[in-house]
Amino acid sequence: MMRGRVAYAGAIHEAYPEGDNIRLADGRIRQEHEVVWLPPIEVGTIFALGLNYAEHAKELQFSSQEEPLVFLKGPGTVIGHRGVTRRPVGVAFMHYECELAVVIGRTAKNVRREAALDYVAGYTIANDYAIRDYLENYYRPNLRVKNRDGGTVLGPWFVDAGNIADVTQLELRTIVNGTLQQRGNTRDLVTDIPALIEYLSGFMTLAPGDIILTGTPEGVVNVNAGDEVVCEIEGLGRLVNVIASDADFGRV
Repeated sequence: MMRGRVAYAGAIHEAYPEGDNIRLADGRIRQEHEVVWLPPIEVGTIFALGLNYAEHAKELQFSSQEEPLVFLKGPGTVIGHRGVTRRPVGVAFMHYECELAVVIGRTAKNVRREAALDYVAGYTIANDYAIRDYLENYYRPNLRVKNRDGGTVLGPWFVDAGNIADVTQLELRTIVNGTLQQRGNTRDLVTDIPALIEYLSGFMTLAPGDIILTGTPEGVVNVNAGDEVVCEIEGLGRLVNVIASDADFGRV
């Protein structure tokens, strides 16, 4: 089942796909642009993977690491489908990152990889923006690169794990202003989902609502104010986002 969360008429509603429209939990049918989209779940701790596709690491001229490169993200980073992300003035290289987001469904501690997928509630799409100007190095990702307000778009739908036949064979695509710029497949993950859950739960407890952003494939390009960025993952839908300038946010 696909389900999302939206704000409409002063209340928060569960929403479901209904052809080209959405259906609220009370049965009302609305168009996508008539509602404010929220992240599809109540977000817990966000674990983000860096350089978890070999070709993307090569694209950034980085050799693979022995352990997963993981960092944390604060809750203020997250916005929903059709949200707006700010591009600060003066930066040279800001890019999208289309990622499969894994949502933990129950408390996980010292989980073996053979049982790891039993702890997954479902999946959604993430677009986790980065500003390379701010990066200090790949071993210590700068907070300004990955923890900016509104820099992580999540949604539009949460899809139950049981509705995804094979999470190891999902195609990812990113389209900027109508042009396909990024394409990859989850079969190319350096550290796969069971191994990530085993690794993280081996030294800390994962809780329901925690999210693992599994990394992005090669094909990142610079985006500018006014650009529309669409991230698609097979079986999970289509996540739309727009870039805005400092001036659009009232910053001059």
